[in-house]
Amino acid sequence: MQKNKDNSMFKASWTYNEAPESTDHIQIKKKYDLYIDGKFSKPIKGKYFDTLNPSTNEKIASVAEATSEDVDAAVQAAKKAFESWSKLTGKERGKYIFRIARLIQERAREFAVIESLDGGKPIRESRDIDIPLAANHFFYYAGWADKLAYAFPNRNPKPIGVVGQIIPWNFPLLMAAWKLAPALATGNTVVLKPAETTSLTALKLAEIIHESGIPKGVVNIVTGAGETGAAIVNHPDVGKIAFTGSTNVGKYIQKATAGTHKKLTLELGGKGANIIFEDAAIDQAVEGIINAIFFNQGHVCCAGSRLFVQESVADIVIDKLKNRMETLIIGNPLDKNTDIGAINSKKQLQTIENYIKIGLNEGGEIYQPDCNLPKNGNWCAPTLFINVSQSHRIVQEEIFGPVLTIQTFRTINEVVEKANNTPYGLSAGVWTQNGAKMFHLTQKLNAGVIWGNTFNKFDATSPFGGTKESGFGREGGLHGLKPYVKFD
Repeated sequence: MQKNKDNSMFKASWTYNEAPESTDHIQIKKKYDLYIDGKFSKPIKGKYFDTLNPSTNEKIASVAEATSEDVDAAVQAAKKAFESWSKLTGKERGKYIFRIARLIQERAREFAVIESLDGGKPIRESRDIDIPLAANHFFYYAGWADKLAYAFPNRNPKPIGVVGQIIPWNFPLLMAAWKLAPALATGNTVVLKPAETTSLTALKLAEIIHESGIPKGVVNIVTGAGETGAAIVNHPDVGKIAFTGSTNVGKYIQKATAGTHKKLTLELGGKGANIIFEDAAIDQAVEGIINAIFFNQGHVCCAGSRLFVQESVADIVIDKLKNRMETLIIGNPLDKNTDIGAINSKKQLQTIENYIKIGLNEGGEIYQPDCNLPKNGNWCAPTLFINVSQSHRIVQEEIFGPVLTIQTFRTINEVVEKANNTPYGLSAGVWTQNGAKMFHLTQKLNAGVIWGNTFNKFDATSPFGGTKESGFGREGGLHGLKPYVKFD
């Protein structure tokens, strides 16, 4: 049992406790306020909510709940700051963004530990993927800040003004970086709202943004739930909304902004197809399957949650996949040996468990490895379903958890039809050693991002986004600048 010296309310309990990451010297406050106009301030109505450690369901800290009045104060601060921030040279803006990136690097361990405490993901993923990639996005867009004329030649790009950004709970710091960095590089000011279950790294980011010396009001971070987000979406002085989250909420935002002056980008749900051909490197493909669905407990919008295996190698792939699943370690997110951490919340765990029951009731054949789940916290064993069809709900609907469905196919045309038979269009993966076949599939699959012989690989220079009910607009790369500018 450990205690965080800065927060006596935090207690950790787990099954596999061989090499947990120490929480010593990790600064977690007992209470977090809103970051508005360059300072931390209490919410106007004085309301706070608890953020919990999903691996124990113990309270970590209290977080301010912003009301529409707080959101208005943040928007007005951003609106005032825009007058001077937008007139700075790109070179000067780039210096601030670069400084934020360096500060993230310097405090990477602190960010990684808090991300795993608050979100439930394995420390190995937070430390080696999320935090470095977040810093890289700030570095990348710092470089673009003084080159917008080259990004959009002969178009005279101008910043929009105040930008409202709402991010999800599965990649809190990374999603903040995806949105903040290009908005700042293009001269906009920001009001950002993190998810209510994972606000701590965004608030820690507010601390280093403050430390960077960026002018007050340029970045404002308000915390809360749906009502807080709605206040941002509906505020008349917000000129652009960037949202990552569920398709249902995305549809609400699209309706709310229809007929207004607001620009909008939506990155929503997904039900990614992962396609294994008989000529694929099977062992490599199995590792790719594991990464595609069990990375971050399946809390990934682009997760490869629908596996399609060519019939001739299906038995081999499924056997190898089951054997590999038996080796996965489920437990304490702070243990560097952990492969699968805690489900983010009780609510999400209930959703996943409900879908597993639906899969069984629909006649699916379930497989879960033999594992002892911790008694406290939110835990779900990695799960796969065989003998399912296109009509099964677990095949069609996003589960957002460690649940994989498996179907077989014989021909390319058959798998293309099955893969595209979904309301979503965010991601797909193709595993084959035949380059012509892979290129053909990338032209036929209806998805915004398609990986070849890999999955869940991200880079600051590459655009990311979807089609159909997975949203529209792109984040990352040169494409990620366009949603934050307007043209004369």
